Amino acid sequence: MTITMPTRPADRTIATATQGSSLADVLERVLDKGIVIAGDIAVSVGATELLSIRIRLLVASVDKAKEMGINWWENDPYLNHQNHQLLEANQQLLAANQQLQTRLDSLETELCSLKGNLSP
Repeated sequence: MTITMPTRPADRTIATATQGSSLADVLERVLDKGIVIAGDIAVSVGATELLSIRIRLLVASVDKAKEMGINWWENDPYLNHQNHQLLEANQQLLAANQQLQTRLDSLETELCSLKGNLSP
């Protein structure tokens, strides 16, 4: 009986699940399928729970998230450029309205003082 050992280093490699996969391949798989990371943190003193934090993280592509019905960023005015412009325009209108209200109050006060000076 003869036992032979491989002599070339290539013959001694161990095949792994990620062999031949680049970071881009792994990232593409994760984004295509999605991955959920969940965890709970509880801070207790004795039997009294002081703080409870639930962490849920979903990593997925935008297309996969839309397939799952997750699209909150489309309606968020701070993330949506058109809504952000509308929000800024609304804030400008509110500021202009406040300035006009202040000016109107000033004019009414001045008119009342002029009426007081015209009285006999």
